[in-house]
Amino acid sequence: MTDPHGRFDAPPPGRERMFNAPLTVVLIAASMPVLFFFQQRLPDEGAGMAFAPADLADDRWGTLFTSMLLHGGWAHAIMNAIAALAFGAPVARLFGDRVGPTVFLLFYVACGALAALGYGLIHWGSTQAMVGASGAVFGLIGAATRLMGGQGRVLPLTDRRVLSASLAWMAVNVVVGLIGYAPGMQGAQIAWEAHAVGFVVGILAIGPLARLFDKGPESPDAPRV
Repeated sequence: MTDPHGRFDAPPPGRERMFNAPLTVVLIAASMPVLFFFQQRLPDEGAGMAFAPADLADDRWGTLFTSMLLHGGWAHAIMNAIAALAFGAPVARLFGDRVGPTVFLLFYVACGALAALGYGLIHWGSTQAMVGASGAVFGLIGAATRLMGGQGRVLPLTDRRVLSASLAWMAVNVVVGLIGYAPGMQGAQIAWEAHAVGFVVGILAIGPLARLFDKGPESPDAPRV
């Protein structure tokens, strides 16, 4: 469409692109199936990069991070990619475009590493390996839970919408963990405790981070969390 002077008009007000997720989120989501493709071609299929709680006692802290690069199957990688894309987009937009991508990446990695650390402390000494970016993804879910309905601002932890959504997420997480089944996991044990820790880290950390970008709790009378 052009105006009488032959120039292109701007899009009608309020209309957004069908696909407008921030580039950092798209790259993280796309990396999951790509990395799993290469993981399958490693001699040990990435077993040496997986995290086991016993690694903490052996000072193998690096696996807290490298385990996020691995997945247990195609469905596992694709489900995490879709969730990261869906819930990471509002979090990345909160941080903006200048230093935002770096802050978002650090936030994502921190959620994943702390989720694995929490799992390791709960199962101290276990040699059962854990892989996947689910802890980091649940961190994004936790953060996004406080952004849903906040119109670009973080909702207080005590907001009814935040509380109800959090209870729903944790209920589903515990049920799936106790049943021990999720699509594409091929009978592998579900590290639901890591998911829970990641969620808690995300939902708590997004408040202080948002204040750095002047997008703190929605109400001026809301508690500072």
